[in-house]
Amino acid sequence: MATTKANINIALTEQIATINPNIYGHFAEHLGRCIYEGIWVGEDSAIPNTDGIRDDVVAALKRIKPPVVRWPGGCFADDYHWEDGVGPRAQRPKRINAHWGQVIEPNEFGTHEFIEFCRRIGAEPYICGNVGSGSPRELRDWVEYCNFPGDSTLALQRANNGAVHEVTAERSEYKEPFRVKYWGVGNENWGCGGNFEPEDYAAEYRRFATFLFDFADAPLYLIACGPSGNNHDWTHKFFQKLRGFRKIHGYAAHYYCGTAGTATEYTNDQWYELLHRSSLMEKLVIEQREIMDEYDPERKIGLLVDEWGTWHPPTPGREPRFLWQQNTLRDALVAALTLDIFNRHADKVVMGNIAQTINVLQAMLLTEGDKMLTTPTFHVYEMYAQHQGGQSLKVSFDVDDITFSVGDEERQFGGLNGSASLSDKTLCLTVVNPHVENPIETAIHLREGEAKETKAWALTNDDIHAHNTFDEPQQVTPYTESLSVTGKTFQYRFPPASVTKLLIQLR
Repeated sequence: MATTKANINIALTEQIATINPNIYGHFAEHLGRCIYEGIWVGEDSAIPNTDGIRDDVVAALKRIKPPVVRWPGGCFADDYHWEDGVGPRAQRPKRINAHWGQVIEPNEFGTHEFIEFCRRIGAEPYICGNVGSGSPRELRDWVEYCNFPGDSTLALQRANNGAVHEVTAERSEYKEPFRVKYWGVGNENWGCGGNFEPEDYAAEYRRFATFLFDFADAPLYLIACGPSGNNHDWTHKFFQKLRGFRKIHGYAAHYYCGTAGTATEYTNDQWYELLHRSSLMEKLVIEQREIMDEYDPERKIGLLVDEWGTWHPPTPGREPRFLWQQNTLRDALVAALTLDIFNRHADKVVMGNIAQTINVLQAMLLTEGDKMLTTPTFHVYEMYAQHQGGQSLKVSFDVDDITFSVGDEERQFGGLNGSASLSDKTLCLTVVNPHVENPIETAIHLREGEAKETKAWALTNDDIHAHNTFDEPQQVTPYTESLSVTGKTFQYRFPPASVTKLLIQLR
């Protein structure tokens, strides 16, 4: 085992922008066991719940301070009709979830249940509307149902329908509008959301957005469907067609770094290959924002990445269309690398939503019956929560790149990656050491500041394939240590295959 040497330089007075907490957002789709069994078990379930929502899931998610949750899809959104999911549950229709296994969607978890779930975990709701098979009237009515404070028929229905259990209009908390701010005007409209050309989607966006009104003190933040990956053509053509239309606040790209090997079986080169793919998020953020700046030089429209993460091959023994996958130390490093990119580009990114919250793709939590475990990715989100709302700082990493092979081709990416933020006198530095075997002895230089005390959290394992199971739920969890380091420069040894947070109190 060789020890690599590096330098990290942090410019404490060179602030990039405030890190929008929404960068740490989440995504919950009606897909597999994300909603049903993951969030919702019903009031009659033996699994501990409050009005049908799992208590253990709520308690765990609150630990990572989720700022926003996107729902109900995903591809499901453009085949979902919101009126199916309100009113007495016994009277709600059963529909086919055409995209995800053609299972029966019971509509037990609808608008009120979602709002209640968000309230319990402390998150803002982000509702993705139906453009593909819906109408402007349908989405306009959903906004009124959620947000209008007066006595319209839809607002009175909201009050009478209640939340996760039967209530009457006397329940004053449900007479109040939900004040949902974030609304997606369709999802993946280049694909499952209608297979539009960008110009045609831009025309549809204008039509739908025209009828989405602000009510009282609940101004809307309307989000348009951006590209699949870093597709320049979609973005140029969308904004060229949209030119002059002002009712747009956000533009959302999707980027999945995919896989290399399988979820739990991969070579060292495949470990590096997937981490390198995740690092390409930086190219997407820079280039998409540059294109947007051509049409929006004042940056009135925010860049979102409201679906991102790993996507491994189907897990043997599992229904492939439910997208269940195990979550290893490698997934944790993907999450950390991506969040560090968002932090470093806090002047460009306003929201990110990892896919997905529970039991689907790169999940925070896995459940089986009454059991629940936290994944390595969950622990990254818990460690990184300190960055939310901090000031992103300019930080540089002086270290040799990693060279790895994909087939006969050699590729390279950064041998040490991370981000830094400042909140009052607390500096948060997060660092990924992607080396499979090599620790990195690092000199950390604070420009225009001094450390007086430091605490470290590190997430790693001797086995790069390590993951948490219901038999061994603590295989990959962070450890902490207090460090006796002070001054403008100090040394820290980052372990191999690790995510580390240093919380540094400044003088």
